[in-house]
Amino acid sequence: MFIAKPFLLLSLPSGMEWIWIVLVVIILFGGKKIPELAKGIGKGIRDFNDAKDGIKKEIETGMKDSQSNATSAGEINQAGASMKEGMKEAR
Repeated sequence: MFIAKPFLLLSLPSGMEWIWIVLVVIILFGGKKIPELAKGIGKGIRDFNDAKDGIKKEIETGMKDSQSNATSAGEINQAGASMKEGMKEAR
């Protein structure tokens, strides 16, 4: 009994399959629409990458801000401790 492995069913097209795919695309869209289709796909990829980079920058900025806030909070705690000591000495 033959059992197909899942990764074999999801393989990429090769050789003659690519030729058939190209022929079907040309028949369906025609020669004039293919550049417009490629342009739209390229714009979509570019927009996706721009959004991805923007989110990455926001995350990095948030990380830097949280690190600087942690440093500021540590300085505030130290200042508060020194003020408490000063208040105790004044009594």
